[in-house]
Amino acid sequence: MKAVAFLLLLIVACENPLFSQNRYNFGQFRDETIHFIKQPAKWEGNDWLRLGLIGAGTFLVMQADQPVRDAVMKDQSYYKSFPVEFGRLWGETYSTAIVAGAFGLHGLLANDNSTKKVGFEIVQAALYSGGITTVLKVAFGRARPYTNKGRADYRPFTLLDDGFHSLPSGHTTLAFALSTVLSRNVQSNALKVLVYIPAALTAFSRVYQDYHWTSDCLLSAVVGFVVATWVVDLHDQNESPVRVSSIFPLTIRINLN
Repeated sequence: MKAVAFLLLLIVACENPLFSQNRYNFGQFRDETIHFIKQPAKWEGNDWLRLGLIGAGTFLVMQADQPVRDAVMKDQSYYKSFPVEFGRLWGETYSTAIVAGAFGLHGLLANDNSTKKVGFEIVQAALYSGGITTVLKVAFGRARPYTNKGRADYRPFTLLDDGFHSLPSGHTTLAFALSTVLSRNVQSNALKVLVYIPAALTAFSRVYQDYHWTSDCLLSAVVGFVVATWVVDLHDQNESPVRVSSIFPLTIRINLN
């Protein structure tokens, strides 16, 4: 909750009159959030088809959930290894808050609209995709692997028992939302690919550490990617896409098209 409060505080800070020339502020966030919520009412046939394909794909992967778990549980010697722990940390809420805060703070202090854009988009993608994931977790009520209840045990609308909040993975959702925003805003083609490595490690870590099934992470990755893509596309419709040469806001060089 503290991390969420920080993210909202970052948006509110953008309303400061000193930065009134920047359009990434709370008013825009409010309007775009309403626009996002209304999206399903505007979906057409192809949109519903894509949703159906995502559901069907998730269901198909579910058939392999137990065999995959059995395989990874045979060797847990890497449980606290650097790649696994790094992946877990990349998906933590506070990691998203730190990265968004770094870009947002740089944008505010340097009066740089481009880095503010990146921070703003990270916040939006995280809150929107995180909200969807939370609703689905409660609605499905799928048992986590470590409960040993099997891949097909569900208790819909379980609010307080985290053992039944497996589908989708919150860590993986945030990881892919964060990586997608960064990937869409970097100039280097190599970086566009490399920033997805932490997100992939997040998905692997959630399965390897027995917190999620493989299908949980697949659905989460799709949610994070799709929402973040929608957020960036929404802004790029109205202005030239921002391209940054580094993912570290204090050392970036901006190249506006």
